[in-house]
Amino acid sequence: MTDRAVPLRGQRAIATAGILQAVRGMNDVLPDEAPLWQRFEDTTRAVFAQYGYRNIRVPVVEPTALFARGIGEFTDVVEKEMYTFEDKLNGESLTLRPEATAGIVRATIQHNLTYDRPQRVWTAGPMFRHERPQKGRYRQFHQFDVEALGFPGPDVDAEQIVMLARLWRALGLTDIVLQINSIGDRDHRVAHRNALVAHFERNAAVLDDDARRRLHANPLRILDSKNPAMQEMIEAAPKLVDFLDGEALAHFEGMQAQLTDAGLAFEINPRLVRGLDYYNRTVFEWVATGGGLGAQGTVAGGGRYDDLFETLGGKRNFACGFAIGVERMILLLQAAGVAVDPAPLAYVVHAGEAAAPLARRVGEALRDRGHAVVVHAGGGSFKSQMKRADASGARFALIIGDDEAATNTVAVKPLRTAGDQVAVPAADVPARLAALAQ
Repeated sequence: MTDRAVPLRGQRAIATAGILQAVRGMNDVLPDEAPLWQRFEDTTRAVFAQYGYRNIRVPVVEPTALFARGIGEFTDVVEKEMYTFEDKLNGESLTLRPEATAGIVRATIQHNLTYDRPQRVWTAGPMFRHERPQKGRYRQFHQFDVEALGFPGPDVDAEQIVMLARLWRALGLTDIVLQINSIGDRDHRVAHRNALVAHFERNAAVLDDDARRRLHANPLRILDSKNPAMQEMIEAAPKLVDFLDGEALAHFEGMQAQLTDAGLAFEINPRLVRGLDYYNRTVFEWVATGGGLGAQGTVAGGGRYDDLFETLGGKRNFACGFAIGVERMILLLQAAGVAVDPAPLAYVVHAGEAAAPLARRVGEALRDRGHAVVVHAGGGSFKSQMKRADASGARFALIIGDDEAATNTVAVKPLRTAGDQVAVPAADVPARLAALAQ
């Protein structure tokens, strides 16, 4: 028996055990679904570029300490949801990124990106959280993440919110409402936290086990509880916005004034907090009121995080950012009836040795004009190829056989509208299709 025999037998054993499936909560995006993703991504990149945001790309895997320090040891993300593993090479603890902000700040510090000027950046890609999959919430999910680094605000806070409003308009979405809040600076949060703990301790009998566990570690998260038995007590809890004063209050009022000047409607939600420890002052969410997202209605959220640079070992710096959940946006676009037609302009049907080279040349000539064209591959009869042409959604079938190859012509047949099949000189096909496609 050779050394190769064992793994080959193992592969056969796996194959006969059944068809392998994707990990639950990590989903395939198939070719028929991808065009809507591409439309959303292309529109988003274009809007960000209008505001001067540039692309940055950071690793999917980071040291675990980055998220423990940046996000907070007692957050649900760090305690329950991260995919963490030991690097077999050196024993280092690594984590698949659950969000992108910490990695971007790490890169900014490491490469001294804000040394001479502030930066507006965005990134996009998969994030990973080990949680129970449900509609709009998955173990591998995708985000657009936007950060403005080195801007004290509140102008940049308002700018990012206005930019998102422009994106919703560009996508044709209307049923999304804006909620804002301020969680102040550290002294405001300390005062509010002390008042919050005292309130919860006075109502200890109402707290569930999860709230008791969080009481002294992260009492703000109790405000997010969906336990019906706790809602009245939570509603009566002290509100952080009532503790604001000085610069933090001026910042919040300044942002509101700029949103009003931009014509944006918003509501102040005093219970709005973010699930990660690094936020301060501005927090905001865009929440879909339609689209069937239910409890997962937040499609974009973020805020200011001026303390994160120091937390990660850098010099104090100003920062504000947000993330957009791509899967949730796709659900909204589908519910709104936004459709994308990925069909090619033409499908080239050909048979015969002389026809194939002409088919390829015609296809390339049309692509030179910017058109999407499918040239049939794999052989087959004209009848079977015409079925493929129709199934492709193409507006025209371009038919080339021995006769057409001999005369350097192409038979042009409309597939979606009435019209006769006509013979067109091969060199004239791009211009003829351009005229017919009007």
